Amino acid sequence: AATGVCSILRYAISIEKEEIFLAHQAAKQTLVEYVNKVSNAGMDQRIMTIGFARRATPYKRATMIFNDIERLRKITQHCGKLQLVFAGKAHPQDQGGKALIREIFSSRDKLNGDIRIAYLPDYDMEIGRLITAGVDLWLNTPMPPMEASGTSGMKAALNGVPSLSVLDGWWIEGCIEGVTGWAIGNSEPHEQQPPTVTEAETNILYSKLENLIMPLYYQNRDAYLEVMRHAIAINGSFFNTERMMSQYVTKAYFK
Repeated sequence: AATGVCSILRYAISIEKEEIFLAHQAAKQTLVEYVNKVSNAGMDQRIMTIGFARRATPYKRATMIFNDIERLRKITQHCGKLQLVFAGKAHPQDQGGKALIREIFSSRDKLNGDIRIAYLPDYDMEIGRLITAGVDLWLNTPMPPMEASGTSGMKAALNGVPSLSVLDGWWIEGCIEGVTGWAIGNSEPHEQQPPTVTEAETNILYSKLENLIMPLYYQNRDAYLEVMRHAIAINGSFFNTERMMSQYVTKAYFK
């Protein structure tokens, strides 16, 4: 049936949380072992891991999470440890994208091991698969309204990984706050060019990590697994290629 996979994914709401936990831990172990092999980052499977993997270009604002390094460091001191996995290539002529990658490496050095950071080389579909399945939280920080879709977050959701994302692209529809993930700011378009990061967005990102997401992850595993389960059952069941093609056929080609 055309809606077969979509229907099956909706029933993910009935999967035992322990099954989701064990499946995710297996995927996370695979990712951590790969990251440590290629980057020697010393990542630990027990630490909350955030993923960010997409084309490196200024409007994606990959460095937003480093906008206030001292605040980020303090959050980890009383909420629990964090580690971040980045990947993505810049176009050879995209100097802004290349600068963002250099800034991530600079932030890694400034954090001096307080937060373990890896930038994986040779980003491809296989590395994308490892990251979207193995991290605990998917981060997406584009400047509205420039995000066309955001398929990396959809892939993460299929793996039970919730998003912390700016309300742009698919996340305007996909975000049910605290149920499938968390939103950064609102969907109001930014006027600034080149892309900038506002203080308000930074405050929301840090506040949600500090007051909602990390306490849930470290202190209430059952509740965090519930968000993971909803990411599959609600987001995964709707934001997928099968549903997209079905709608193209029924609403466009044969209309």
